[in-house]
Amino acid sequence: MFNPERVESFPDKPGVYIMKDKNGKVIYVGKAVSLKQRVRSYFKGGESLPAKVISMVSHIDDIEYIVTDSEVEALILECNLIKFYKPKYNILLKDDKQYPYIKITMSETFPRIEVVRKIKKDGSKYFGPYVDAGAMREAIDVLRKIFPLRSCKKELNRVPMKERPCLNYHIKRCAAPCQGNVTKEEYGELVKNVVMFLEGKQEQLLNRLREKMQEAADSLDFETAALYRNQIQALEKILEKQKIVSTDMVDQDVIAMARGFDRACVTVFFVREGKLIEREPFILSNTEGAERKEILTSFIKQFYDNAPFIPKEIIVEEEIDEKEAIESWLSGKKGSKVKIIIPKRGEKKELVELVAENAMAYLEQKEASEEMDRIKNEKAIEELKIYLGLEHVPKRIEAFDVSNTQGMESVAAMVVFENGMPKKEDYRRFKIKTVEGPNDFESIKEAVYRRFKRGLEGDDKFKDFPDLLVIDGGKGQLRYAREALNELNLDYIPAIGLAKEFEHIFIEGRSDPLILPRDSEALYLLQRIRDEAHRFAVNYHRKLRSKRNLKSILEDIPGIGQVRRKALLEAFGSLEAIKKATPEELSKVPGMNKKAAMAVYEYFHKA
Repeated sequence: MFNPERVESFPDKPGVYIMKDKNGKVIYVGKAVSLKQRVRSYFKGGESLPAKVISMVSHIDDIEYIVTDSEVEALILECNLIKFYKPKYNILLKDDKQYPYIKITMSETFPRIEVVRKIKKDGSKYFGPYVDAGAMREAIDVLRKIFPLRSCKKELNRVPMKERPCLNYHIKRCAAPCQGNVTKEEYGELVKNVVMFLEGKQEQLLNRLREKMQEAADSLDFETAALYRNQIQALEKILEKQKIVSTDMVDQDVIAMARGFDRACVTVFFVREGKLIEREPFILSNTEGAERKEILTSFIKQFYDNAPFIPKEIIVEEEIDEKEAIESWLSGKKGSKVKIIIPKRGEKKELVELVAENAMAYLEQKEASEEMDRIKNEKAIEELKIYLGLEHVPKRIEAFDVSNTQGMESVAAMVVFENGMPKKEDYRRFKIKTVEGPNDFESIKEAVYRRFKRGLEGDDKFKDFPDLLVIDGGKGQLRYAREALNELNLDYIPAIGLAKEFEHIFIEGRSDPLILPRDSEALYLLQRIRDEAHRFAVNYHRKLRSKRNLKSILEDIPGIGQVRRKALLEAFGSLEAIKKATPEELSKVPGMNKKAAMAVYEYFHKA
């Protein structure tokens, strides 16, 4: 247990404190204007502290701190540490990786539009995040109908290319810069228009296009004028659907919240030039016992830490902590004054109330949907117990699948479902070590054996054993998995094989396969689990195969030995990224110099 008397030696300065449990795991990260006073408050509050904080304090074994020069510096460091550690007791915005962004690759000669889940400092422009990936892709499709940017990853340093244009050109979703059909300047205009649209500057964009149309008409270039006319008409149709929500013409984000049990929904309305261009709901977990202003503060810090755009005004439904420090931080990120407004009356107050209504509606809809899923999953595992003749309801199910290419880079994957839902933190991957060639039977046996042996040895990552083991395959795969269990004296764990072709279930000791009704929830659940195991295994295999292929290509470059190959792989991660790197970027990789960098660059750019 942590000795509270140690706090008296903490400095009376701004900084970040990091709380750890007895295993050295970070359980909470916080910032403070005075480290001593803030940390002391956790041990002086007694029963007046919220239940969640009392529980957290009981698990503290050590507290580290980092002193900063200012409160704003402490806020930035706190955001980075929360993102890195994802501590148990911090209020957490769901992992940014699940939210997609629209990316425009501005550093390329002919920029392309793509969907990514991570922002990088690579000179590209990013827009988002978008919670509804389907709606985002529809928006991209509409944009490409109006402004046909490419989405392919072809190298276009030299055009025209000899190959024919792809289908996107023929259906007018791409201007085909690969064929030299459009100049850099003309293509640059398309890119500029898309950027203006995604930034919410639709009215400015319309005025710009009208001017271009008039210029073309005055020059008697009626074909170009007609093209601009079509773009204007398509944009006007989109703008008709956008609701005017503010008479202010400044860019605003409007934020409000609705609370559920141990989580909250924070909804953001993105208002640009007075018009609502987008609205996105975000779920924050681990909010039980937290005050509303603590939840809103946590959201604002985590959301804007990664946001590609920060508006001039952020309108929040109620007071937040650290308002002045957050304003200073955001102003520094934006490069101009950012103001956080808590309206008391008038148009802005009505607007945050509208956002709060949307947040509550989304949360109620989500909870109703999850309740339906919960009922379905309960029915599915109850059905499994009956169909398979199990003693207990299989609350924890583990599934194994293997993947390889003619025996190369053979891997196995284990996925876990609890109460019918994936538990991704318990997923595990295995490189097959003892099997040569494409032998799925022995590979399954090795993976199952290693998984349970580590569990028996006390490895925390494998300590929880399943109520049911699902093997992707037929009788053969099941027999080898059962051999692994028997060798470890775990014959009591039920195991089944699920064959892909006819969805037959194989059970040891039974000659005929079990065939579940096509409309049974139990079958749907087993299919989901099997497909998830297959996806996880294939993705891991592809990753290893890609690295092996990249390594073999790099081996052909003079002066690039094992150490440099490893450094390049770690720095860029993919062949495509190394191809696109400049000599300067290559030379900055540890172990590389200008000569080696030029050798790599010339290898990929020698026509």
